[in-house]
Amino acid sequence: MARLRTSPDLILRAVTGDGRFLGTIGKFFVDGDAEIAYWIDRSVWDRGIASRALALFLDMVEVRPLYARAASDNLGSLRVLQKAGFTVIGTENAYASARGTEIEENRSAP
Repeated sequence: MARLRTSPDLILRAVTGDGRFLGTIGKFFVDGDAEIAYWIDRSVWDRGIASRALALFLDMVEVRPLYARAASDNLGSLRVLQKAGFTVIGTENAYASARGTEIEENRSAP
């Protein structure tokens, strides 16, 4: 994360609503591919906030192709990506620090 935050290619934005911080969304490069990632506070899930943030972010970021990853069991995040026009193009295993274990991730592209 420290390496990503110092990258000149990083675009990182706060997601806000009703005057408060709700999460983050950003674009960074992994192995030469532009990827997006977002995190939304669990207390505001299922309100369309991630979908709206992603739509606004995609309008702002002109880099294409743009990829995304989501845990294969994270149906909410997979739905957000699908609504934004992303399609699963593959799966891979990766370490998820939030879960403290390796998980299966879906890799998606518009």
